[in-house]
Amino acid sequence: MLDPKAIVTIDGPSGAGKSTISRGLAAKLNFTYLDTGAMYRAVGLALEKQGLDLADTTALEKCLDTIELSLLPNGDDDVLVRLNGEDVSQAIRTPEMGLVASRVSAHPLVREKLTALQRQIGERGGIVAEGRDMGTVVFPKAACKFFLTASGEERARRRQAQLAEKGQTVGLQEILDQISKRDYDDSRRQLAPLKPAVDAIIVDSSSMGPEAIIDCMLASIAKAVC
Repeated sequence: MLDPKAIVTIDGPSGAGKSTISRGLAAKLNFTYLDTGAMYRAVGLALEKQGLDLADTTALEKCLDTIELSLLPNGDDDVLVRLNGEDVSQAIRTPEMGLVASRVSAHPLVREKLTALQRQIGERGGIVAEGRDMGTVVFPKAACKFFLTASGEERARRRQAQLAEKGQTVGLQEILDQISKRDYDDSRRQLAPLKPAVDAIIVDSSSMGPEAIIDCMLASIAKAVC
């Protein structure tokens, strides 16, 4: 049985199903779900609202010092994200904010602040941490690591369906272009690029449903700790 204070990481590109799988796996393990992508999106939103130039490190550092960020359980829906007391859960979930998050996450000051916060949360253990560098940078000693991926076309279809459920209509090609750009940016940045940890188990979700993926991960976890 997995130590109740252990850390499980799920990394992977945008639209691979990390949020759904991480929430489901956390529920099965009775762990806390840590949505690090939401953290970067929220910081990106804060910087966008202020029209802050990332090159202005003095202003950026001051802004980061004033940001208050909290992630709260929100039933079966996405994590409730509060930025300086304001609920920004919906505002951060647009494709545009995904690109903003990719851009700001490449900045050392932003990564330093959020990595420290993520590790602080991780000190309590018992978490499923979802992101792009959880197993490679933030929690390199995690008990179990996964890298969840899927084809670009399948990820675009899933993202389009998610947005449609929220009343947002976005063309499939537009979403695919955004996903391709984010993949390119995330995998080629110098600081904490998107890549599987050397000891991560790679899971392709292109033709698998959420329950099958979670069962696959649970089986892998059982083998790892037995």
